[in-house]
Amino acid sequence: PAGFPELRQAVAEDVGRRRGISVDPSEVVITPGAKPIMFYTILALVEPGDEVLYPDPGFPIYASMINFVGATPVPYSMVEDRGFDIDVNEIVGKLSNRTRLMIVNSPNNPTGGMISRPEMETLAGALKDRDMLVLADEIYSRLIYTGRHVSLAAFPELRDRIIILDGFSKTYAMTGWRLGYGVMRPDLAQQIALLMT
Repeated sequence: PAGFPELRQAVAEDVGRRRGISVDPSEVVITPGAKPIMFYTILALVEPGDEVLYPDPGFPIYASMINFVGATPVPYSMVEDRGFDIDVNEIVGKLSNRTRLMIVNSPNNPTGGMISRPEMETLAGALKDRDMLVLADEIYSRLIYTGRHVSLAAFPELRDRIIILDGFSKTYAMTGWRLGYGVMRPDLAQQIALLMT
Protein backbone atom coordinates (compact mmCIF):
# COMPACT_ATOMS: atom_id res chain seq x y z
CA PRO A 1 0.00 0.00 0.00
CA ALA A 2 2.89 2.42 0.59
CA GLY A 3 4.14 1.96 -2.98
CA PHE A 4 6.75 -0.10 -4.80
CA PRO A 5 9.98 -0.27 -2.77
CA GLU A 6 12.08 0.85 -5.75
CA LEU A 7 9.98 3.98 -6.20
CA ARG A 8 10.03 4.75 -2.48
CA GLN A 9 13.84 4.47 -2.56
CA ALA A 10 14.10 6.79 -5.57
CA VAL A 11 11.75 9.34 -3.97
CA ALA A 12 13.70 9.19 -0.68
CA GLU A 13 16.95 9.90 -2.52
CA ASP A 14 15.47 12.74 -4.57
CA VAL A 15 13.66 14.41 -1.66
CA GLY A 16 16.75 14.15 0.50
CA ARG A 17 19.07 15.57 -2.17
CA ARG A 18 16.81 18.53 -3.04
CA ARG A 19 16.12 19.49 0.59
CA GLY A 20 19.48 18.64 2.13
CA ILE A 21 18.05 16.07 4.53
CA SER A 22 18.35 12.34 5.09
CA VAL A 23 15.25 10.40 4.04
CA ASP A 24 14.71 6.68 4.46
CA PRO A 25 12.29 4.79 2.16
CA SER A 26 10.29 3.83 5.27
CA GLU A 27 9.31 7.52 5.50
CA VAL A 28 7.79 7.57 1.99
CA VAL A 29 4.21 6.77 1.02
CA ILE A 30 3.24 6.79 -2.67
CA THR A 31 -0.33 7.89 -3.39
CA PRO A 32 -2.68 8.28 -6.37
CA GLY A 33 -2.01 12.01 -6.69
CA ALA A 34 -0.77 14.25 -3.88
CA LYS A 35 -4.20 15.15 -2.47
CA PRO A 36 -4.50 11.83 -0.56
CA ILE A 37 -1.51 12.89 1.58
CA MET A 38 -3.50 15.95 2.61
CA PHE A 39 -6.67 13.92 3.13
CA TYR A 40 -5.08 11.08 5.12
CA THR A 41 -2.89 13.41 7.19
CA ILE A 42 -5.88 15.44 8.31
CA LEU A 43 -7.98 12.31 8.80
CA ALA A 44 -5.27 10.62 10.88
CA LEU A 45 -4.21 13.57 13.03
CA VAL A 46 -7.18 15.88 13.51
CA GLU A 47 -10.24 15.34 15.70
CA PRO A 48 -13.47 17.33 16.04
CA GLY A 49 -12.77 20.45 18.08
CA ASP A 50 -9.11 20.66 17.03
CA GLU A 51 -7.82 23.67 15.13
CA VAL A 52 -5.82 23.62 11.90
CA LEU A 53 -4.01 26.67 10.56
CA TYR A 54 -3.97 27.04 6.79
CA PRO A 55 -2.92 29.72 4.28
CA ASP A 56 -5.49 32.14 2.89
CA PRO A 57 -5.51 32.65 -0.03
CA GLY A 58 -4.83 28.99 -0.49
CA PHE A 59 -5.93 25.73 -2.04
CA PRO A 60 -9.70 25.48 -1.31
CA ILE A 61 -9.47 21.82 -0.31
CA TYR A 62 -7.54 22.75 2.85
CA ALA A 63 -10.56 24.35 4.53
CA SER A 64 -13.02 21.79 3.16
CA MET A 65 -10.97 18.86 4.52
CA ILE A 66 -10.60 20.54 7.92
CA ASN A 67 -14.38 21.06 8.02
CA PHE A 68 -14.96 17.48 6.84
CA VAL A 69 -13.31 16.04 9.97
CA GLY A 70 -15.19 18.44 12.24
CA ALA A 71 -12.20 20.60 13.13
CA THR A 72 -11.98 24.38 13.07
CA PRO A 73 -10.15 25.95 10.10
CA VAL A 74 -8.00 28.91 11.20
CA PRO A 75 -6.77 30.94 8.22
CA TYR A 76 -3.55 32.93 8.23
CA SER A 77 -2.64 35.56 5.64
CA MET A 78 -0.35 35.40 2.67
CA VAL A 79 0.40 39.13 2.66
CA GLU A 80 0.35 40.76 -0.78
CA ASP A 81 2.45 43.73 0.35
CA ARG A 82 5.13 41.25 1.38
CA GLY A 83 5.11 39.37 -1.94
CA PHE A 84 2.57 36.90 -0.52
CA ASP A 85 4.97 35.91 2.24
CA ILE A 86 3.75 35.01 5.73
CA ASP A 87 3.84 37.08 8.90
CA VAL A 88 5.06 34.74 11.63
CA ASN A 89 3.73 37.07 14.35
CA GLU A 90 0.22 36.65 12.94
CA ILE A 91 0.63 32.86 12.90
CA VAL A 92 1.94 32.72 16.47
CA GLY A 93 -1.02 34.84 17.56
CA LYS A 94 -3.39 32.23 16.11
CA LEU A 95 -1.79 29.18 17.73
CA SER A 96 -3.70 27.77 20.68
CA ASN A 97 -3.71 24.68 22.85
CA ARG A 98 -6.24 23.24 20.36
CA THR A 99 -3.91 23.66 17.35
CA ARG A 100 -3.03 20.17 16.09
CA LEU A 101 -1.77 20.88 12.60
CA MET A 102 -0.53 23.72 10.44
CA ILE A 103 -0.53 23.63 6.65
CA VAL A 104 2.31 25.49 4.95
CA ASN A 105 2.20 25.91 1.18
CA SER A 106 5.29 27.38 -0.44
CA PRO A 107 5.28 28.21 -3.30
CA ASN A 108 1.68 29.08 -2.64
CA ASN A 109 -1.31 28.11 -4.74
CA PRO A 110 -2.82 30.41 -6.08
CA THR A 111 -0.52 33.40 -5.43
CA GLY A 112 2.84 31.89 -6.38
CA GLY A 113 4.32 33.61 -3.32
CA MET A 114 7.15 31.90 -1.48
CA ILE A 115 7.97 31.96 2.19
CA SER A 116 11.36 33.64 2.49
CA ARG A 117 14.25 31.96 4.29
CA PRO A 118 14.17 34.53 7.15
CA GLU A 119 10.44 33.96 7.73
CA MET A 120 10.90 30.17 7.46
CA GLU A 121 13.67 30.34 10.07
CA THR A 122 11.48 32.46 12.36
CA LEU A 123 8.56 30.06 11.84
CA ALA A 124 10.75 27.05 12.65
CA GLY A 125 11.84 28.74 15.88
CA ALA A 126 8.25 29.59 16.81
CA LEU A 127 7.04 26.01 16.22
CA LYS A 128 9.92 24.02 17.73
CA ASP A 129 8.41 23.77 21.22
CA ARG A 130 4.80 23.29 20.08
CA ASP A 131 3.07 19.92 20.27
CA MET A 132 1.81 19.91 16.71
CA LEU A 133 2.67 18.68 13.23
CA VAL A 134 3.07 20.61 10.00
CA LEU A 135 1.85 19.54 6.58
CA ALA A 136 4.29 21.14 4.15
CA ASP A 137 2.57 21.25 0.76
CA GLU A 138 5.60 21.54 -1.52
CA ILE A 139 3.99 20.38 -4.76
CA TYR A 140 5.21 23.53 -6.56
CA SER A 141 8.75 23.48 -5.13
CA ARG A 142 10.38 22.93 -8.52
CA LEU A 143 8.41 25.63 -10.33
CA ILE A 144 10.50 28.54 -9.11
CA TYR A 145 12.05 31.10 -11.42
CA THR A 146 13.88 33.31 -8.89
CA GLY A 147 15.27 32.32 -5.52
CA ARG A 148 15.34 28.87 -3.95
CA HIS A 149 12.76 26.71 -2.24
CA VAL A 150 13.17 26.41 1.53
CA SER A 151 11.57 23.42 3.25
CA LEU A 152 10.65 23.35 6.94
CA ALA A 153 11.90 19.76 6.86
CA ALA A 154 15.45 21.14 6.53
CA PHE A 155 15.28 22.52 10.10
CA PRO A 156 16.50 19.72 12.39
CA GLU A 157 14.37 20.86 15.33
CA LEU A 158 11.21 20.22 13.25
CA ARG A 159 12.29 17.33 11.03
CA ASP A 160 10.23 14.63 12.76
CA ARG A 161 7.10 16.80 12.84
CA ILE A 162 7.01 17.72 9.14
CA ILE A 163 4.92 15.86 6.59
CA ILE A 164 6.05 16.73 3.07
CA LEU A 165 3.38 16.61 0.37
CA ASP A 166 4.83 16.45 -3.14
CA GLY A 167 4.33 14.66 -6.42
CA PHE A 168 5.03 14.39 -10.08
CA SER A 169 2.02 16.05 -11.65
CA LYS A 170 3.07 19.70 -11.53
CA THR A 171 6.79 19.34 -12.20
CA TYR A 172 6.43 16.90 -15.09
CA ALA A 173 3.07 18.12 -16.48
CA MET A 174 1.51 14.70 -15.90
CA THR A 175 -1.62 15.63 -13.99
CA GLY A 176 -3.66 12.79 -15.47
CA TRP A 177 -1.28 10.16 -14.13
CA ARG A 178 -2.24 10.92 -10.49
CA LEU A 179 1.04 10.10 -8.80
CA GLY A 180 2.08 11.83 -5.59
CA TYR A 181 3.86 11.06 -2.36
CA GLY A 182 4.28 12.02 1.24
CA VAL A 183 7.41 11.97 3.40
CA MET A 184 6.92 11.65 7.16
CA ARG A 185 8.08 9.81 10.27
CA PRO A 186 8.03 6.02 9.74
CA ASP A 187 5.37 5.46 12.44
CA LEU A 188 3.04 7.94 10.74
CA ALA A 189 3.88 6.52 7.29
CA GLN A 190 2.67 3.12 8.54
CA GLN A 191 -0.64 4.62 9.63
CA ILE A 192 -1.08 6.45 6.32
CA ALA A 193 -0.34 3.16 4.50
CA LEU A 194 -3.11 1.51 6.56
CA LEU A 195 -5.50 4.24 5.45
CA MET A 196 -4.36 3.64 1.86
CA THR A 197 -5.26 -0.04 2.33
